[in-house]
Amino acid sequence: MLEARAAEMAEAISLGGISKKDADREVRASIERIVHYAGWTDKFQALLGSVNPVSSPHFNFTVTEPMGIIGVVAPDEMPLLGLLSLVLPAITSGNTVVALASTSQPYPSILLGEMLATSDLPGGVVNLLTGQRGDLVPTFATHAHLRGIAAVANLEDRTTLQIGAADSVKRLKLIPAEAATDWYSEQAQGLYEIRDHLEAKTTWHPVGA
Repeated sequence: MLEARAAEMAEAISLGGISKKDADREVRASIERIVHYAGWTDKFQALLGSVNPVSSPHFNFTVTEPMGIIGVVAPDEMPLLGLLSLVLPAITSGNTVVALASTSQPYPSILLGEMLATSDLPGGVVNLLTGQRGDLVPTFATHAHLRGIAAVANLEDRTTLQIGAADSVKRLKLIPAEAATDWYSEQAQGLYEIRDHLEAKTTWHPVGA
């Protein structure tokens, strides 16, 4: 869906003040990131699960399970690639996502939402919000239905998220907004990004049963 409307998305990104060349690059990288995580959907379980040796007549398996609903707070820069880099590993691992889009450049996420609505992705898997961080981050931090948060946040928002997450017992993945993350790099994708949104379940089964 994104590939078919790549020119339209690049134009939406360029409204944020970057060159057409950079906007085209971001769209291409976003498409490649979607393909990357699509390839992981039937492979991560074999790599992150295990058969554990135990000193009893049992089989002992560790398997991964999704956490539930993950909150995502996207960076202001890279309004498409940054957003997808946080959303994709969460849904690849079987979670649903509520994502707060870039505050300064929300239009690419609105256009993405339109594409998702007409795609094969089941309704409700990715829920995109636009708005001011100051209004929504405290709700993300304390909402009991969110089981984890992946956020690019400044110092004030990180403090809010840490306090709220401790109170509501949710997992946090925080990326400092001032760290200037390279969303194009190989380190911004991969198996360990998926693992951040999984829980491990260990099962004992009697041998011969």
